[in-house]
Amino acid sequence: MKSYKEMTAEELKLEREALSKRIEQFKTMNLKLDMTRGKPCPEQLSLSNNMYVGMEDSDFKSASGDVRNYGIPTGIVELREVFAEWLNVDKDLIYIGNGSSLNLMFDTLMRAVVFGEHDSEKPWGQIEGRKWLCPVPGYDRHFKVTETLGFELIPVPLNENGPDMDMVEELVKDPKVLGMWSVPCYTNPDGFVYSEETCRRLASMKTAAKDFRIYWDNAYSVHHLYADESKQGKLPEMLSLCAEYGNASRVYEFASTSKITHASSGVAAFTANKENFDAAKKILSVQTIGANKISQYAHARFLPNLDAIKAHMMKHADILRPKFELTLDILDKELTGTDAANWNKPLGGYFISVNTFPGTAKKVIAMCNELGVAFTPAGATFPYGKDPQDSNIRIAPSFPSISDIEKAVEVFSVCVKLTAVEKILEA
Repeated sequence: MKSYKEMTAEELKLEREALSKRIEQFKTMNLKLDMTRGKPCPEQLSLSNNMYVGMEDSDFKSASGDVRNYGIPTGIVELREVFAEWLNVDKDLIYIGNGSSLNLMFDTLMRAVVFGEHDSEKPWGQIEGRKWLCPVPGYDRHFKVTETLGFELIPVPLNENGPDMDMVEELVKDPKVLGMWSVPCYTNPDGFVYSEETCRRLASMKTAAKDFRIYWDNAYSVHHLYADESKQGKLPEMLSLCAEYGNASRVYEFASTSKITHASSGVAAFTANKENFDAAKKILSVQTIGANKISQYAHARFLPNLDAIKAHMMKHADILRPKFELTLDILDKELTGTDAANWNKPLGGYFISVNTFPGTAKKVIAMCNELGVAFTPAGATFPYGKDPQDSNIRIAPSFPSISDIEKAVEVFSVCVKLTAVEKILEA
């Protein structure tokens, strides 16, 4: 396909006419397709349907005690051992909560706002003009947490190695920059994996705020699409890396089983160095007697070690991989060579990130909606919902069926091309 940028005005008008005809055909199909959120499909959820089998015959006894009763505030030891193996940390530094890691992140940040960190001079809520770094494109719910708690959000561009570290190292010279979001393995939505160099620079950089924190949301660390280990994202263990550079308190790490077992009844966890962990545990002991230990017990029985998690996640991969590959194949077929868009080809995670022709993303989404195909709103992957290029769109292929993906991505691609052609003709 000839690049739209190289076409004459007459060629572009002919292309617009051909694309408009395809749009008219889509209108007759009365489509109602949803590609908005990256949630597991029913087939994935069914992989964990037998998680509670045999529970009625159990004595409900963990090595930590009776899981039906009060107590065990940091979580049962069997599941802390599983998370410790998964995250490669000490089990005594694992706190198990309920199903939402976002809830744990919100609470962790709220504690800092109300009480400060163990090494803070004062609670963060008393710091006027406090700021937070937000790698972009990124996760809209992360951004909303820090926005809601009164932080100014500072976007930092992401690339295939992680956030622009030259920019990060410059920004953290400001003492009001108190922290940073990170989804280090299969970033949401690009699917990038932070390089070891990036991780080391994050661990070692000098920050003006001595209580600067990185929220290391390791949401997709076992969510690979391929069994071949050479195609799987890998990260250094960040707590140890920070300690190595004398910044042991820099990171809180989060993970959950939301996209491993059942999203509605999973378990989430955080880990941190001992000083952070002990400070958090002291306040958590006032906030709650403990999370859902029945769910913890079931998870520990169903996924007793990291090997069991890996085997289970390959079953997920067998369901997800064809959906990702189909989406990428259609994007290749429809868009390669046109210069109407570019995209990354992730090896894991839950999303595909497409950058449309600058200034067209909102129009693409609106056009798709008119044709009955819903996508995440343009701008959602940037702080305050404002993409300065009006370009990035997140595609979530996990939930729809193969047949729905095929039609939805075709519609999307034609809308991307038509808006690009119209934009160029307007120039």
